[in-house]
Amino acid sequence: MKLVNLSIATAAACLLATSAHAAFKTNDRDVKGSMEVVYTKVPGAVNSIQEMFTEGEVYGRVRSNNFWWDNAYNTEASRDGDMYGVGGSLVYKTGFYHGLGATVGFYGALPLHNENRRIDGRNIGRSGKDTYHTRRDGSEGSMGNFAEAFLEYKAGKTNVKVGRQGIDSIMLSTNDTKMIPNTFEAAMIENKDVPDTTIRAAYIVSQKLRDHQSFHSLIASGLTTSGDPAINDRTAFNDDSGRHNGITVETINARGNGDTDPEMIFFTATNKSIKGLVLDAEYVGLKGFVQTAIAEANYKIKLNDTWSLTPGVRYLHQMDDGAGFIGGAALSGSIRNAAVGTASGGYKDARNADSSIIMARLVLESGPLKLLAGYSKIEDAADIIAPWRGFPTGGYTRTMAQVDWLANTKNSCLRIDYDFDKAGLIPGFKAAAAYEDINQDEGKGLFDRTVKQFDFWQTFKSLPNTEFRFRVGMNDAHRPATGDTESYNEYRFEANYLF
Repeated sequence: MKLVNLSIATAAACLLATSAHAAFKTNDRDVKGSMEVVYTKVPGAVNSIQEMFTEGEVYGRVRSNNFWWDNAYNTEASRDGDMYGVGGSLVYKTGFYHGLGATVGFYGALPLHNENRRIDGRNIGRSGKDTYHTRRDGSEGSMGNFAEAFLEYKAGKTNVKVGRQGIDSIMLSTNDTKMIPNTFEAAMIENKDVPDTTIRAAYIVSQKLRDHQSFHSLIASGLTTSGDPAINDRTAFNDDSGRHNGITVETINARGNGDTDPEMIFFTATNKSIKGLVLDAEYVGLKGFVQTAIAEANYKIKLNDTWSLTPGVRYLHQMDDGAGFIGGAALSGSIRNAAVGTASGGYKDARNADSSIIMARLVLESGPLKLLAGYSKIEDAADIIAPWRGFPTGGYTRTMAQVDWLANTKNSCLRIDYDFDKAGLIPGFKAAAAYEDINQDEGKGLFDRTVKQFDFWQTFKSLPNTEFRFRVGMNDAHRPATGDTESYNEYRFEANYLF
């Protein structure tokens, strides 16, 4: 394997930092580490319907994504390669007339590479496939769609949104790291009337993944054994990397209630009544499939004037409501035909999706420095079902492109972030490094691996409203195998411009 010389990469990133400014912000938006946009300046109240539109604002974005892969075992299904794409968005927000407003966002992407990354109709572009639209035959194409289109109503401390929108929580996320965000068709209400508390509730009917043109089922996969052309289209259903391959249109019709488009009930609550303590609760439920409840607590302790320590714990409990019988305990779908109540493929009960995760972390911060030590342990029961771009272990252990919520998986993670601009050392430059040791159950056909991740962010005073990011992911499988899960290095270069 051709390993990158990280010292050279680091030096190259530092050389970029000649005339830069601080964090990636504009006068009306901030960009989070997950590349999601936070609107800090939006249209306010207006006096007429006409002014709703004349006083509205347009927010533009141009971006590019580049990927390179260096595989240890260069097979046909997992070969070295590269991908390039450019994209952008225009989002229009109206003013609010008697509390009523609207948002419409058009997003587009164009692949620039020539190589078709497909085998037997399956696109094997790894994480790069979200840079373009994956066609039915597995080839790449350009895309453009209205990923956002919702009405919004504000009254006091209550906000209601109905339509296509981004939703961010532990289990759901817009996860806007490529060209087009992951969005949902939903009705959501947020209320802050209870002191120091934010409550959200939503009724969600469909999802549009980042490389999909249309909205589709929240959980059904388009995998098929019959070859039925009506459902043999993975991109018409949920093909997220965290999908359950055993929960398909066929298995839902054969073993479930036949509802391939179940609605989701969503609820979150955040409380900050006690100084330094943040309490979070979340619930997602798909009737006939699965229910998930999460509780989390983080308490920030000031050690002195400059240092703080924040211990955090998160507990996730997954309750089977039919998913186990339909698709099995494994996300792979490989044990869905095992007899009810029997062990198969290393799982204690092949048809039971009950499971849980316990997570803990310590976060030490001082000025530009942030250190994190995290741990997660998935119960030796079933894999966790989470195909909505939120990551159950996110913020505790998960690093770039990793799924670490399979049954009986233990993961330990160390991460360091340092803001060189905030420290007064290198204008506009930030860096982060992470290491995780993932211990998986070989009895389930899995293998241990270690992952190293490096991130570098750079902004320039001479290029306002623009950010560059270089990422390195080094995945070392302890028991090499063929296919997409073998050892590899992945390199990404991103550029974002807001206007």
